Amino acid sequence: MRKTKKIPQRTCVGCREAKPKKTLIRIVRTPEKNIIVDPTGKANGRGAYICPKKECFEAAVKSKRLSRSLEVEISPENLKMIEDELEAIIKKAAEKESSGEYI
Repeated sequence: MRKTKKIPQRTCVGCREAKPKKTLIRIVRTPEKNIIVDPTGKANGRGAYICPKKECFEAAVKSKRLSRSLEVEISPENLKMIEDELEAIIKKAAEKESSGEYI
């Protein structure tokens, strides 16, 4: 009998919903205390997951859940950089979806 493969679930720090890990974007605090967006999900460091939606990012920042989960205070410059990278990833995913690559 064949076992069904478990799909890893993670909780979005913005909307607080559990979703499949592959559908979320990982934000990482590296051991050097840098904050980066990790589209591969494999970078070293403490991570937080967020939906690829601007509303979720804004909710995570406003409620300080992103800072809390990364255990570091995030500067406004870093927040802007993260927001820009997330927007680029969201736009790229929307283009792929409209062209039918995800189907």
